[in-house]
Amino acid sequence: MKIEDFQDLVERIYLKRDSARGLEGTHMWFMEEVGELTRALRRGDDQGNLEEEFADVFAWLATMASMSGVNLSEAVAQKYAAGCPGCKSTPCSCP
Repeated sequence: MKIEDFQDLVERIYLKRDSARGLEGTHMWFMEEVGELTRALRRGDDQGNLEEEFADVFAWLATMASMSGVNLSEAVAQKYAAGCPGCKSTPCSCP
């Protein structure tokens, strides 16, 4: 699935509810999911749980981007298409 397809899917599933909650409240849920991912990484959870936690974080990020009028696919391509934003190399050669 492409980034734009995922962002569109998350919009169809959650944007109405998340918009009603507002960006601040949605950001708090996002941070809770980041915390769950952090705990899973620290514990060395199995691959399946790590995949679920990464997916949850990405979904919350996508809904906040939509709420803010940001197309994630375009934003990522614009910032990283030329490589590292700092040194423009792939792989990064920043000191």
